Amino acid sequence: MATPTTLTVEDMLRVNGSRRLAAAMAAASPFSSLADALLAARRIWLNEVDVNGWLEAFAAHPAIGTTSPSVSKWSKEEQSAAISTAKDSTAQELAEWNAKYREKFGFVFMICASGRTAPEVLAELKRRFVNRPIVELEAAAQEELKITELRLAKLFSSEPSVPSTTNKGPNIQSDKASDRIRIIGAHLGALPQPRANKAPEITGSSNRSRPPITTHVLDVARGSPASGIEVHLEMWKDVSAPPSFSNKDFNGWATLGSSITNNDGRSGQLMDIVDNVAPGFYRISFNTSKYAPAGFFPYVSIIFEIKESQTAEHFHVPLLHSPFSFTTYRGS
Repeated sequence: MATPTTLTVEDMLRVNGSRRLAAAMAAASPFSSLADALLAARRIWLNEVDVNGWLEAFAAHPAIGTTSPSVSKWSKEEQSAAISTAKDSTAQELAEWNAKYREKFGFVFMICASGRTAPEVLAELKRRFVNRPIVELEAAAQEELKITELRLAKLFSSEPSVPSTTNKGPNIQSDKASDRIRIIGAHLGALPQPRANKAPEITGSSNRSRPPITTHVLDVARGSPASGIEVHLEMWKDVSAPPSFSNKDFNGWATLGSSITNNDGRSGQLMDIVDNVAPGFYRISFNTSKYAPAGFFPYVSIIFEIKESQTAEHFHVPLLHSPFSFTTYRGS
């Protein structure tokens, strides 16, 4: 049995600049596996760390394209593809859009940049720039979570420890935390509020911003997103009997959608965006044989059930994969 891994506050501050997250993860350790640490980090980040903690974590990151000697080794590695593919004109445009983004939202543009080229990062920055601030704050927090997952995988790998680049905590630069909170607070206060006694407008679209079921794949052996993996989502349609250990009839499954994971390990849309997902049994499958031909698993299928009481919830079902093991969990 593997020896449990103890994480200190200093370890976690290399992973994520939120002191709240670092203290909670250190208190929850040791962890028997990377999967356990990832589950704890996701739970704490999404449920216990407040907006101030999110902003503190964002402030620990340099802007995409920064080449200062003070940038940490991990940040340099994560941005290497973007920096190496940035032509002078692209680098200049990226710097200008970084400044516009910070002025609008009050924090640095957050993106899990591993494997992404400069044009890809710039395109994503422009796409998200039009977001409402409350939407963008959540998007940035999700990107920070992906970076946290990758760095935790590095901590659990056999790589030697990487010394911290500073002893003074997150690099706040010239934007004080109070300024960032003021900007976010002003945005949140300016959001339109629903008017009482007014019936909802029926537009045929969903109030969700993403499908009810999503996934991503993390290569825990490499400590990076797993791109190029084919993903299928199916639903059980045989009303006569549910799928079970004794009922493995494959004819009951109907395909809802398929996609290929991108450079960030995220799949595209696997189903329609609806307010309430149909209750029932779902199967999400990953074609791991093409990604890891020498691995033990030719494919991985995960079957889960959505109850009647859960139809308005979001279900994120990731795959943490290595050539000879895999795990999953229910995210949000």
